[in-house]
Amino acid sequence: MGEKVIDILRHSNKTLCSFELLPPLRGDDIESIYATLDPLIEFKPPYINITYHQEEIVYKEVQSNLLERRSIWKRPGTVAISAAIKYRYNITVVPHLICGGFTREETENALIDLHFLGINNILAVRGDPDIESKIFKPEKGGHKYTLDLINQIGNMNKGIYLDDDLEYAKPTNFSFGVAGYPEKHPESPNMKSDLHFLKKKVEAGADFIVTQLFFDNSKFFRFVELCRNEGIDVPIIPGIKPITIFEHLQYLPKTFNIDLPEELVRKILKCKSKEKIRQVGIDWAIEQSRELVRSAVPVVHYYTMGRSDNIRKIVEAVF
Repeated sequence: MGEKVIDILRHSNKTLCSFELLPPLRGDDIESIYATLDPLIEFKPPYINITYHQEEIVYKEVQSNLLERRSIWKRPGTVAISAAIKYRYNITVVPHLICGGFTREETENALIDLHFLGINNILAVRGDPDIESKIFKPEKGGHKYTLDLINQIGNMNKGIYLDDDLEYAKPTNFSFGVAGYPEKHPESPNMKSDLHFLKKKVEAGADFIVTQLFFDNSKFFRFVELCRNEGIDVPIIPGIKPITIFEHLQYLPKTFNIDLPEELVRKILKCKSKEKIRQVGIDWAIEQSRELVRSAVPVVHYYTMGRSDNIRKIVEAVF
């Protein structure tokens, strides 16, 4: 079995860095993952996260002016990629597990696969809402809330499977983290409500929290303070993503329900090229990271989004 993330954090006396990867698009191969990860391994990350994705609805033209609605899993392979990374680099992996698009039986099967592979860390998240309706719709027979997914993982850790007729069912040994939102989950009515349900996830067994991306460290520090005031005492890991393109000024606030600092926006608006925008994103993330390290966060978690050249420059300047 691999080392648990919570044990890594407990035994470390310095701030670490970790990375999150997207599975490649259908039709690509594992080499794209290695190309992203190879330049980052020298920084000795204690673990690597791999996201999970559900099916998406696409419309394909089949005849003139006629569209066919199809369901496509664009980024399959999370469990296999997790195993490949674990054994290629001899490193702890943290695959994500989501509610959306999966039944409880499919979730149990994925957990069994991970258990057999010696992968015992998970990030449990609900998943994104439906692209068309903007409303989260659980799979029939699946979980509506992250807390339900957490309870299923907790049951398996007690040897309780969906089939209650099993004899001598062996308990699993998963450690899991959950997501946190320094600027509030987009669907929460207010921060107090958001923290209420985050605390329930921790009480149900979550060992750590990884935050959504943010660009203003004061909002992260305030979030940590609010969590501690609510009695949430597990490690809270900040998530960082550098801006790379001009379109992020509109896309990121809309998609993640976050604010972009005025100073950052001003710097990007002054840029005359894509390269300069990318450099502003790198410089901003470096300063964010340095301040977080000075404040002794357990880990700075970087969202690579499938590319590592900018992430490498950031980590090289900070760690």
